[in-house]
Amino acid sequence: MNALTSSSLGYPRIGAGREWKKALESFWAGKIGEEELTDKLAEVRLGNLRVQREKGIELIAVNDFSGYDHVLDTSAMFGIVPARFQYEGGEVSPGTYYAMARGEEGAAACEMTKWFNTNYHYIVPELQGAKPKLVENKPLKAYREAKEALGIQGKPVLLGLFTFLKLSKGYAETETDAWIDRLLPLYGQVLRELEKEGVEWVQVDEPVLSTNVSAEDMNRIEAIYKTLSEAAPGLKIMLQTYFEAVEHYDRIVKLPVSGIGLDFVHGGEKTLKLLKSEGFPEGKILGAGLVDGRNIWRSDLKEKLDTLRDILAVVPGERVIVQTSCSLLHVPVSTVHEDKLDPVLRDALAFADEKLDEIVLLSKAAVSQMEETAEALQRNEKALAALRSSEARGNKDVQAAALQLQKVPAARGEGFGERRTLQREKWKLPFLPTTTIGSFPQTAEVRQARSKWRKAEWTDEQYKAFIRSEIDKWIKLQEELDLDVLVHGEFERTDMVEFFGEKLDGFAFTRNGWVQSYGSRCVKPPVIYGDVAFTQPMTVEETVYAQSLTTRPVKGMLTGPVTILNWSFVRDDLSRDVVAYQISLALEKEVQALEEAGIEMIQIDEPAVREGLPLKKDEHGAYLDWAVNAFRSTTANVRATTQIHTHMCYCEFHDMIGSIRDMDADVISIETSRSHGELIQSFEQHTYEKGIGLGVYDIHSPRVPSVEEMVSMIERALRVLDPQLFWINPDCGLKTRGSEETVAALRNMVAAAKQCRETMAVSQA
Repeated sequence: MNALTSSSLGYPRIGAGREWKKALESFWAGKIGEEELTDKLAEVRLGNLRVQREKGIELIAVNDFSGYDHVLDTSAMFGIVPARFQYEGGEVSPGTYYAMARGEEGAAACEMTKWFNTNYHYIVPELQGAKPKLVENKPLKAYREAKEALGIQGKPVLLGLFTFLKLSKGYAETETDAWIDRLLPLYGQVLRELEKEGVEWVQVDEPVLSTNVSAEDMNRIEAIYKTLSEAAPGLKIMLQTYFEAVEHYDRIVKLPVSGIGLDFVHGGEKTLKLLKSEGFPEGKILGAGLVDGRNIWRSDLKEKLDTLRDILAVVPGERVIVQTSCSLLHVPVSTVHEDKLDPVLRDALAFADEKLDEIVLLSKAAVSQMEETAEALQRNEKALAALRSSEARGNKDVQAAALQLQKVPAARGEGFGERRTLQREKWKLPFLPTTTIGSFPQTAEVRQARSKWRKAEWTDEQYKAFIRSEIDKWIKLQEELDLDVLVHGEFERTDMVEFFGEKLDGFAFTRNGWVQSYGSRCVKPPVIYGDVAFTQPMTVEETVYAQSLTTRPVKGMLTGPVTILNWSFVRDDLSRDVVAYQISLALEKEVQALEEAGIEMIQIDEPAVREGLPLKKDEHGAYLDWAVNAFRSTTANVRATTQIHTHMCYCEFHDMIGSIRDMDADVISIETSRSHGELIQSFEQHTYEKGIGLGVYDIHSPRVPSVEEMVSMIERALRVLDPQLFWINPDCGLKTRGSEETVAALRNMVAAAKQCRETMAVSQA
């Protein structure tokens, strides 16, 4: 045997230079037409395939590419379009497709939420009233394109029926079987058309199998795959799981499919133990997910080879495919441009292209130790050893303090009731106070100014003067809009995590380490590679300046420790809770600096707490305990009159209301408009006795909601929440919105608040 078979599960869709993002945004801005968009996306898509072929990958995924989101693609493929978009059947047009994602005049965007426990967000399918029909076989189109343009016999990727259904909304649990019956013939049709085309392998992604799956649902899954295997008996189905060890291993490996893909990275110890104890069926192919598709560190190839050899002791090499743990959607494209990084750090990194190299190397090294592979293994070992012994990982004081936080839970000195009385006397805010979440539009002018400063075309003084002029403008605008609690606008910040990482020890930043967050929104996560430590105040100067311009309170704005952790690429030699505690120790010093400077209303955003929740329910408690404690550690020593705010967005919170309460923030703001008020149902079932603002309009859509829409949202919330503790705010920060629509929406929001104040004053008179 020359080598094991190598495979990719998916590749970053954004392009090496974010060409995908630029094309989409040019199309939305009307700068290019639909035909040019199609051409540009095809260029990126085919370029991605060429790279994988050149790397030596044998089974290359196709249809992993998307014009926005792969879950939205699946909805569109089956004509599942909400009625408000006036869809009349047939192939879903780009206009309708992007309206579902972004909203349009008179039609709110579909809900967006996180993709399992990653930082990627998908568009939630809405099944209510839908009459699904196969209107476009996207996997077939992708297969034909790869074959005709490049001669690549690709492996089409299809989101599995059961995962698609579990990610959808708009149906009752009692309707599950009925919806399976509606969708199953369509999935069968997709597979039959692929089989007829001569496709050998199709990858059917079922990550939901790595969550807590009931025995009843396993019965359904068995019935689904029995039907699908009969629908296209000549087609090889690779049932792909990822993000954790699967539930019901013994039943899953016996499903009537040709191959099973398992994650040997996340939940890998459990997966390997199950493989050894339960075995693997004769005749089936095992897709061994050995290289981490979610983090950016070089694999310890010696360790991976040991795992691979353990696998080969159970499953013979001709039935093993070496692959990543999941799609490479979650990592940047290539390290080739990262020449500004410390060489020790750079040598320890592996982005998508380098991970493909690792896959190919492992597939070769597992069966023969050639000189080429031996040298590569030595380089790998040397690079990892250099990082482990680096000075950045030697801050003993921080290490000791973080370990102490593990042992002693943090808490404020006064309870919420006492704090509420003191804060009401101090701040004297009106009933239903209005505020925003923090950021204001990052206009082209703002971005250009930052670029000039970073390129040293502007001095520090020039840049500071520009930032102050923006703060001046938006403080004045907020006063004119009559907002009650103001923000400075965050014009000096590129990103809510990157900004803080740049000012703390232990972080590094890539030049081109972009990954997709949602739609065309790409982020460049910081790299936490060393011990995290506070060096100097980070936000005090701009916040104090903003406060000097107004008599209304201005909130200090920080990003919380768990969000910084979850939105970064995190070192893999420490447990995540220890790294979170290191971050919280640094942020505690920043909170103290703000308070000492006279800023006593401080928002510490934690939008990503829910994102980090483990997929297994029995692991939720331990995670939430340390996540809550890390947040509380940042605020434990503030004065009782200092009002602590926090913010969360785009997640399901019904199962963690208790933990949100335990964070002990004086005020929390939570997204609710994108989910059309569904979060309010959580508060209909659970009492919440602290300050809360449920977002009254969706900032990820360019449409300006009416006063009436926002009044309706407020009134529904006030039926289940204490009006004396209720705040009115948008869903999230306004960084990505245009200035005119921002002002218009905030004007309507303030008008809605005033209307509700008047209505409630009359009703209570």
